Amino acid sequence: MSSLYFDHAASAPRRPEVLEAMLPWTTGVVGNPAGTHSAARRARRAIEDARDEVADFLGVTPTNTLFTAGGTESCHLAIAGTVQRFRRSHANTSVVVSAFEHHAVLTSAELMESLFDDVTTRLMPVGADGCIELDSLTSLVDASTAVVSVMAVNNETGIIQPLEALRARLDDLGTTTLVHTDAIAAAPWMDVALSTASAHLISLCAHKLGGPVNAGALGLRDATIEAVVPGGAQERGLRGGTVDVAAAVGLAMACRLTRHERVANSAHCRELQVRLQKAMTAVEGVSVTGESVERVPGTVHLLISGVSSDEVLFLLDQAGVSASAGAACSSGATSASHVMTAMGVRPELARGSLRLSMGGETTHDDVDALATILTGVIARLRPSA
Repeated sequence: MSSLYFDHAASAPRRPEVLEAMLPWTTGVVGNPAGTHSAARRARRAIEDARDEVADFLGVTPTNTLFTAGGTESCHLAIAGTVQRFRRSHANTSVVVSAFEHHAVLTSAELMESLFDDVTTRLMPVGADGCIELDSLTSLVDASTAVVSVMAVNNETGIIQPLEALRARLDDLGTTTLVHTDAIAAAPWMDVALSTASAHLISLCAHKLGGPVNAGALGLRDATIEAVVPGGAQERGLRGGTVDVAAAVGLAMACRLTRHERVANSAHCRELQVRLQKAMTAVEGVSVTGESVERVPGTVHLLISGVSSDEVLFLLDQAGVSASAGAACSSGATSASHVMTAMGVRPELARGSLRLSMGGETTHDDVDALATILTGVIARLRPSA
């Protein structure tokens, strides 16, 4: 493992308490929760206790909390499940998603459009400040709109999105459109129950909270969906397949720990965020994305002129730093991420984007060491004057 881990937004370090909670459900007899014998009843009790914890974290009732195999499935179930139910009573169906949603949402909407001739996807534009443009709703939303999906926090930039204002605009339009929010990037830093109170469907995953991978949940609030994966009566008949007891327990423990530590971790990482930004903006040609708007404290997204992010990441890794970028390498050429494109960032600048994300265990010394290393990497990559 790298000595300096600045990629919490991709996956947070596993918590030992999560492993301890999951361990009894990873070996030996783990009863099927749908059974009637004592082993099955123990498993069912563990799942329902976990459901209570996750429901409280999301601000919904336990009966409206569905376990999924991660955040991607949660987002897909929200979009596809809503569309499939809506189509039963409408001749045409539209899905509105922000242009910089996670691909779990974007591809789900695109899949619905490809499968059904009566379904269309509409993209909500994003401003240069990294926030959705609410005025666009007037032209995007109509009686055919089943769901509007906007992430609570952009996973690349850390910019907080105006969900409450979004819901208010939709109410003013007099629609029955549901609001889905991918709350995965928000969950480590914000009170999810409060910040997503205006949403009808809330997606969550565990590994961004220090929990296991392949563990997630979908919370429903005044929303009705159809099953995407058919099966038995598991998860109210809305998600077929035997629930993974260990995954559910791990997610619940991650939620519990996050709730207890959120305020302290946020204050700590806000200090680190300011410290890191100050150090890096002192370097010529380095700017902070979204510095003028509200962001979660754990992410610093940089635009670095004159370099490409893949080269930066390679040298950082060589120096023992784990980080990520909002760019992907295609055919040997770095291209801008869809988030940067949606925000209108110039391609030549977007190719040097870098996301640095922190957690409660990150220290001031870690930030100072990163700043020193990154400054040297930038100097090394930029052509000599």
